[in-house]
Amino acid sequence: MTRRTLIAANWKMHGLRGDLGFIGELDARLGAARPDAGILICPPATLLAEAASACAAHGFLAGGQDCAVADSGAFTGDLSAGMLRDAGASHVIVGHSERRAGHGETSVLVKAKAEAALRAGLTPVICIGETLAERDAGRAEAVTGEQLAASWPARGVAKDIVVAYEPVWAIGTGRTASLADIAAMHAFIRAAAPGGGGAALRILYGGSVKPDNAAGILALDDVDGALVGGASLQAASFAAVISAAQSRRHGLRFADN
Repeated sequence: MTRRTLIAANWKMHGLRGDLGFIGELDARLGAARPDAGILICPPATLLAEAASACAAHGFLAGGQDCAVADSGAFTGDLSAGMLRDAGASHVIVGHSERRAGHGETSVLVKAKAEAALRAGLTPVICIGETLAERDAGRAEAVTGEQLAASWPARGVAKDIVVAYEPVWAIGTGRTASLADIAAMHAFIRAAAPGGGGAALRILYGGSVKPDNAAGILALDDVDGALVGGASLQAASFAAVISAAQSRRHGLRFADN
């Protein structure tokens, strides 16, 4: 089974309204050579509605960076998945390593958020990945496998879910993931997908993807795209990452994603 490539931009806590010209600039830089891939932009929540409108005009997708478990209620400061959908989102990132580490989010909580996303009609982008200490202890597959199983939504179907593998040890440590490291972990995740639906599961790589390493990463058989952080903040560098997807062989479309 083949899968359509997805290249996602995670702006994290960056961006003001004046930065939304990025979307039109990105479209112009890609031009007629835009690859057959889903292009997803996940801005801060303050920009989501306006960004989603601009994304729709240029054939891109928009997503949130997190969502609440509850659909509504007395949860000051939280945003439900339904609110993100109402603002124009098609996807939402859940379980990012920064939220697991900095906000103490467990896989049980991530699972509940993924279920909330599906209830609202959003595609959850479930992030998993091991730390440096866990990799050095030889527990990389055990940790990611446990996170995948525990974060997977009840009755979740692989074609409706995206998984992003983030090797936390390769971000800001001076160590980098080799293509062999990435290929091995993505193959493991596909084989470990709950319900035996790994062939339909899109697995993104999210460890410091940049223009100079994107082509090699995206050419790997079990890599279905990228979750891009810093390199997604400038249209030129993000366009270069997207253009590297030209070599992808995956072409099957799942809905409009």
